[in-house]
Formats: sequence, structure tokens, C-alpha cells
Amino acid sequence: MPHNTVAVVGAAETTDLGVITNLSQIGLHADAAINAMKDCGLKPKDIDGIACANETPVQLAHYLGITPTWVDGTAVGGCSFMIHVRHAAAAIEAGLAKTILVTHGESGKSRIGNPARSVHPQSLNGQFEQPFGPMGPPSMFTIPVLRYMKTFGVTEEQIAQVCVVQREWAAKNPRATFKTPITTDDVLNSRMIAWPFRLLMCCLVTDGGGALILTSAERAKDFPTKPVYILGTGESVETPMVSQMEDFTTSRAFRVAGPTAFKEAGIKHSDVDHLMIYDAFAHLPIYGLEDLGFLPRGEAAAFIAGRNTAPGGKLPLNTNGGGLSYMHSGMYGMYALQESVRQIRGTAAAQVPGAKVSVCHGVGGMFAASGTIIFSNQAP
Repeated sequence: MPHNTVAVVGAAETTDLGVITNLSQIGLHADAAINAMKDCGLKPKDIDGIACANETPVQLAHYLGITPTWVDGTAVGGCSFMIHVRHAAAAIEAGLAKTILVTHGESGKSRIGNPARSVHPQSLNGQFEQPFGPMGPPSMFTIPVLRYMKTFGVTEEQIAQVCVVQREWAAKNPRATFKTPITTDDVLNSRMIAWPFRLLMCCLVTDGGGALILTSAERAKDFPTKPVYILGTGESVETPMVSQMEDFTTSRAFRVAGPTAFKEAGIKHSDVDHLMIYDAFAHLPIYGLEDLGFLPRGEAAAFIAGRNTAPGGKLPLNTNGGGLSYMHSGMYGMYALQESVRQIRGTAAAQVPGAKVSVCHGVGGMFAASGTIIFSNQAP
């Protein structure tokens, strides 16, 4: 796809974030969608493409009164929305739709209208991992991070620094769930969940959602909002079983999705002003920095501990506070995309001065999938 030919013209999260007891899952999708349409002056009749995960596009289109010419129900975990954006951009470029809505809504905390979470016994996970007793992501993500720590000599204190730095960013964001500053000791003294993860190294569990509206760069000029252009995109998958990763110290899906987006965008790492890396757990920004090529393997933990990604640092990372402090309803990718859009629009709570290029990178499952989107405010 030629870069800069598609733009985000509408972007919004749900009216509330955190604990939302008056809306179901589909209601959160709709709330976010309506807010995004209001953002750019559209109505449901103006939308001819729709994409979502954790809810079917059939139900959502009916619920919103949309009859689309293009739909995408790709569901590969928390990075599904990065992949939706990639597919939507390709669809607009191909003339399959003119105005595409990408939504997310999840009652992760209140569990209102959310489908039951289960692992099918006939799935690969059900046959080859569940019999050994893993208790959800906190117990499965320990496998790669322990190998990474052993291989590169990374300490618990360095992992904890990821949480400390992101709380600093969250403190600048009025909508963040947790804003109180924390120290390395606070992280290491928080309740043990599954070695080496303490409570503060694990993502929040909240309710919320978000939505994006995409159209061609040419049409974007007619909207009241500042267009955010899509420079590059990438996607990949590796394995549904964390135990079967090719190498526990690096994600093969990351190493495909990220470089693909950079190549399409035609940019260098030094061109990046702002970075969002999905952080369901504290080790993920470390993997992302290395697998996207910002740092050699084994060096990202020290880079973060050296405050290079903190406020005032040379590579602002997860400036909304991330899944560790901002919010995390279960599938976080949409919130990372929203922050990238805010930064490129110049409207973020913790705005990076002069930000022109933002890289937004997501993960689905336990390193099972990945999606990368590169945004810019520079017109084609």
C-alpha cells in the first residue's frame, strides 16, 4: 500500500474509562463509535466499512444501523485493532469502502455482556498447555521473561523500572486509572502473582473502549479534525502456545510486523518521535524496543532504567501510562492507537513537543500475534 494515502479523521474512547456498570460490551462499542463519529462530524449512514473484535461486525453493524460494503472481524487478541487499521487502509486504497469505522469495547472488569472466557479442550492450548495448569496470562508470560532475564542478565529491579517510568507518564494524564507515583521498591514489594511478576508488573483490569474512523487522505482534507496519516503497517503471527515460541528472548511476529511497517513507511528509527508498545506486562516494552530494531538485543531494560523513555527522555514511550497504569480492558491495542493519534494531533495530555511520527506496536495473546502502525501528521 502506498504510504500517506489513508488517514484517521475520527478518534475517541468511551465516555468513561475504568469501572463502567451501566453499559454492556456492545454498548461500549457503540459509545466509542458515536464519540468517534461526533469527533469528525459523521453519522452512521456515512460509514460503509466496519471492523471489530471481541464482538462480531454483524452484530455491531446492525446495532449501529450501518449497512457496510466491507467488514473485518479479525480477532487475534489485543493487537487486532492494529491489524484492522492495516486492513482498512488497504480496503480504502483498493476502493472497497470510503469511510471505515474500527471499534473496540470490553467490559473487562464488570463483565457485563462479555462472552465467557474459556480454552477449548480440543485446541492446541487445550491439549498441550492447559493440562499443565497455567492460570491465565500472568502464569504463561513468565516463560519467555524468565529466559530473557537469564540470557541477558536482566534484573527484577530493571523490569520494575518499566512500571515506575510509565506511572510517571500516567501522572500527567487525568484519565489514567493510577496516577500516584511509585518507586522500584513499591513494585518489588507488591503482591507476588507469578514469579517474577508482582502485582504492579501486571496490567490493569478495567472497562472501556475506543474507535477510529479512516478515509482517504484526499477526503480527509474535508473533515474538521486534523488528519493523522498512515505511513506504514505490518502484521504477523507466530504460535498460539507460548511454550512453542521459536526463541523465548524474541518474538518472531514482532520481527516481521515491525520491520514491514518501517519499510512501507520509508523511515529510519531516528525519525520516530513517539512510541507506543503494548504493555500488558512489564517485559513487553523491552521486547518491543529490541524486536522493532530500536536497540540491540539485551539492551532495552537498561535503556528504560536509564530514563531514556521517561518524560524528558529521548524516546518517549507509552505516554498515556500504558496498560500498567492508564487502562487495560483485556485487549489493549485500541488505547495505544488512540494515544498515538492524540500525540500526532497534538492533543495528548502528556504531549511530546513537535511529534511528527508515532509508531504504535501491539501484541496478541502470549506473543501469538503482532501488528504495527506508523502514523504521521505530514500531508502527502
